[in-house]
Amino acid sequence: MSPLPSSADSDSGKPHSKTASPQPRSQAIQRRATQHSSASAHSRATADPTHTRISSPLSSRRQTPSARAAPPQAASDPPNSTVHEVRIASRSAEPPSAQAQMFRDAVSSATGVLAPSDAYSGLGQYPGKRSRFAIKPWMRLALILTAVFGLAYFGIAGLRSSSAFSGLGGSAARAKAVDPRLQSAHCDVPHPGRPLVQYVLMIDAGSTGSRIHVYKFNYCKSHPELEGEVFEQLKPGLSSFGEDAQGAAHSLDGLLRVAMDGVPESLRPCTPVAVKATAGLRMLGAEKSGRILSAVEDRLAHAYPFRLVPDRAVEIMDGRDEGIYAWITVNYLLGTLGTPAHKTAATFDLGGGSTQIVFEPRLEAWDSSAPGGPQMAPGEHRYQMGYGGENYTLYQHSYLGYGLMEARKKIKALIAQDASNSGRFSVEHPCFPPGFREEVATNDGKSQVTIKGKEALGSGAASDACLSSVRQILNKDAPCAQKPCSFNGVYQPALDKTFADNPFYIFSYFYDRTYPLGVRDEFKLSDVKALADKVCRHDVSLFALKPEQEEITAENHYCLDLSFQYALLRDGVGMAENRVVRSTRKIKDAETGWCLGASLAVLDQNRYCR
Repeated sequence: MSPLPSSADSDSGKPHSKTASPQPRSQAIQRRATQHSSASAHSRATADPTHTRISSPLSSRRQTPSARAAPPQAASDPPNSTVHEVRIASRSAEPPSAQAQMFRDAVSSATGVLAPSDAYSGLGQYPGKRSRFAIKPWMRLALILTAVFGLAYFGIAGLRSSSAFSGLGGSAARAKAVDPRLQSAHCDVPHPGRPLVQYVLMIDAGSTGSRIHVYKFNYCKSHPELEGEVFEQLKPGLSSFGEDAQGAAHSLDGLLRVAMDGVPESLRPCTPVAVKATAGLRMLGAEKSGRILSAVEDRLAHAYPFRLVPDRAVEIMDGRDEGIYAWITVNYLLGTLGTPAHKTAATFDLGGGSTQIVFEPRLEAWDSSAPGGPQMAPGEHRYQMGYGGENYTLYQHSYLGYGLMEARKKIKALIAQDASNSGRFSVEHPCFPPGFREEVATNDGKSQVTIKGKEALGSGAASDACLSSVRQILNKDAPCAQKPCSFNGVYQPALDKTFADNPFYIFSYFYDRTYPLGVRDEFKLSDVKALADKVCRHDVSLFALKPEQEEITAENHYCLDLSFQYALLRDGVGMAENRVVRSTRKIKDAETGWCLGASLAVLDQNRYCR
């Protein structure tokens, strides 16, 4: 039996000089069992000295540098590794069996992975202790399967997460790629047989400038619903170009660029466009206005991708249509069309060259005793239409020459004529502020008179003096062939008898002259008179806000304009002083005026996008 080395001999690398003491039977049996596995371990140690150092860290720590450098012992000598296994095994209560050790050595040799005893030795633990927690083969297999399935689970979950993330990113990219101008904010599926969205371009060629309305409608229901609007305007108007028809046509390019930006490219070929000129071009004369309209239509047809409406794409709009379209616009936006109550609003649109009034008179409240029921007098003023299953009989009239700009000309010419008739060629007038000066031709065109501004005479007097001249152009004394009449001999059902309670909307220049001076949204006619009295005193210090002072200073026709507006409402159409009126530029974020009503008529007459 080989002797056990002492600690000193082991450290010095010398053979042990003492004889081993007798051992108990149990240890002897254990030694024989251990020698078999130790021989295998020694065989590995001989082939790989580093393996011995990893498997026996305690011995390595005890070795001196000379001992660590010594060559391994011959195979016939009792190997140190066997001695170590015996020493360590003697400290274990339940040493591993030879079969278990052989199984671990075989696994380590086949896989190149350290045996459990070697691994535990590498961690500074006794291999003998490892045997107490020996892993059975079926447990090892269970651990391997658990690891495989765990990796598979988390790997698939990771792939799913990655795919989900990629899917979200792809969806976001696709959503970003969809042009919102092609979608509706109110539905995803259109009414059968209708496009989801439909654009309409309406150009208002007015007397003082041109304006474009880019309307976006949806067909979530059977009828078009306004979803959005882009509005732009420029000056001067088409009529200012006179003989230069091409210049007039090219003047609309700025507006059409707005349309190109607002309408998606795919919908441009099926987007209808129309140009409706109003009073300004009408007063230019048939020959000049005809050349301008032809040039405009040619440019629209060849320079832009939009579709001209089939019928009268570019035209001078009849004043009758202008008023009706404005009425449709307001009541469409208010939601009062198509209801049995017929609580529709009146509209009074004050433009530059003309003004239009439209309302639905309730004649039964006027003359219920008339044979066969009350009837509106026949004539061009009578207009019948249907909407939403309801029939409407409207009164409408367009007063050509009574727009604000034309009214200014009439009033100035009248003032000049009165001065000329009295032999004067210069006159001061309270309708204008001090410092105002303008050369004006008389009505008969025979002479020129200089009109100057005049200092105010006192509170209220300046407004009354201006009103006396303004009222003259209304021609209230004209013969009235069919009563009752409003002014200039025009038939009109009385407002106080047939339209006393329904809403009354005034807009365009009504709005432009009252809103900047603090008269907002809803007010009485008497408020317009009070504002005119204040302005006609020609004292900007009466207005506390600087923007109001700057507004009056910049526009020296404020007294004249407000006086005319009051006279038109009170003396012209017969509105009561305490009548509440509403003045606004927009209703539900859409511009008031005739353009929206005309666009609805365009969609009603034809189908465009599919």
